[in-house]
Amino acid sequence: MKKQYFGGLSLFLVMLIFLSYTPIYGQSNRVVTLGNDLNQEQQKQMLRIFDVMDQEVKRLVVTNDEEREYLQGVATEAQIGTRAISSAYVEGLAAGEGIQVETYNITWVTKEMFQNALLTAGVKDAKIIAAAPFNVSGTAALTGILKAFEEMTGKPIDEEQKQIANEEIVKTGRLGEEIGRDKASRLVQEVKQEIIDKNVQNPEEIKRIIIDIAGRLDINLNTDQINDLSGLMERINRLNLKTEEMRQQLESIGRQLGEIAEQNKEVKSILDRILEFIKRIFDSILGMVKRSEKAFLWL
Repeated sequence: MKKQYFGGLSLFLVMLIFLSYTPIYGQSNRVVTLGNDLNQEQQKQMLRIFDVMDQEVKRLVVTNDEEREYLQGVATEAQIGTRAISSAYVEGLAAGEGIQVETYNITWVTKEMFQNALLTAGVKDAKIIAAAPFNVSGTAALTGILKAFEEMTGKPIDEEQKQIANEEIVKTGRLGEEIGRDKASRLVQEVKQEIIDKNVQNPEEIKRIIIDIAGRLDINLNTDQINDLSGLMERINRLNLKTEEMRQQLESIGRQLGEIAEQNKEVKSILDRILEFIKRIFDSILGMVKRSEKAFLWL
């Protein structure tokens, strides 16, 4: 009787746990979005990159019209294009794991730019892969990522957040062309973090923060760049994003950007030493040639 009792109780507890379990991310924890203009072989290529070739995963299609809706007036026509090629994979992660991004054949938008913009859109704790079958700028990839995240969570993202996130991608990319992509990503991340931490609303105070952080990062900005970045930060600030969640995610991105900066310094240091070594060799050879010329003249 006791065995039957405990057996029945165990079964009841297992059923109770199973019935009370609610997945964190809606019906599916993984969603794929494919560019509408990919041919069948290219679609298969994307699924292989996402490692979901033979798996049951929710698949959606993204059109150029959808991409254009958020990029029109922000990106150039060349960046928007006329076809939907960029594809995305989104997988929900446990709370606190942050946003992890991988890219394939994305040439203009960096992983860190995606991370920063996704935070602005309200995305958190997700593994993201943005990919294309050949080199593309990546500006349109954000549309597919956000569409997949909405499907995964079962919750729509505010339209204004989508617009501003896309604007952030493009403006950071343009700034990156002028000061370097890693520097631009780090500047945007640090400025955004300080403004959110301190709940700064005043436009002049935002500009002061931009100038201070740029100086700390050894970045020279002109007036147009400061005004452009300030306007973007004012719009981000008006979204009233959840401060604590943003702070945690931004700190995670900041650590990654800091590691990249240190790696770049290390590489630069190695290159400097190599160049200095080569210079000494050339100086030595030149000295030998000059001495030989003098000796020849005395003959």
